[in-house]
Amino acid sequence: MKLLLALLFFISTSFVATEPEWKHNLTDALQVAKKEHKFILVNFSGSDWCGPCIRLHKEVFVMENFIKVANDKLVLLNADFPRYKKNQLPPAQQKINDDIAERYNNKGVFPLTVLVDEKGNQIKSWEGFPSSPTEFIADIQQTIQDHQN
Repeated sequence: MKLLLALLFFISTSFVATEPEWKHNLTDALQVAKKEHKFILVNFSGSDWCGPCIRLHKEVFVMENFIKVANDKLVLLNADFPRYKKNQLPPAQQKINDDIAERYNNKGVFPLTVLVDEKGNQIKSWEGFPSSPTEFIADIQQTIQDHQN
């Protein structure tokens, strides 16, 4: 019986896509993207005040089809800008996030998701929470495909 349960657990976990890791430093993300020939998906969020940002992370970035695209084609980078004192980032991380925002989000849009190539060039951006998460993910895939050819 234990063997059967262990086998069922192994089979069920083998088909579940593992949630990708979010980087918090553009330099690190660029290094991985260059090494693995991937694109970078930068997400600007306000994790403790921006409702659409929170929904994007809880509803879209955990979808199986997003995780598959992310694992295959993307390096994920989160630049978070919390407002509450208890959630403030260390000054060094805040500086890193400010630098990322200066480069890709100088208008301060939240949420903003930006697709970047392995050289750091912005390819496309999406503002706000997508009206259709499935179409948003498909658009990311199509944009990647268009830039690989």
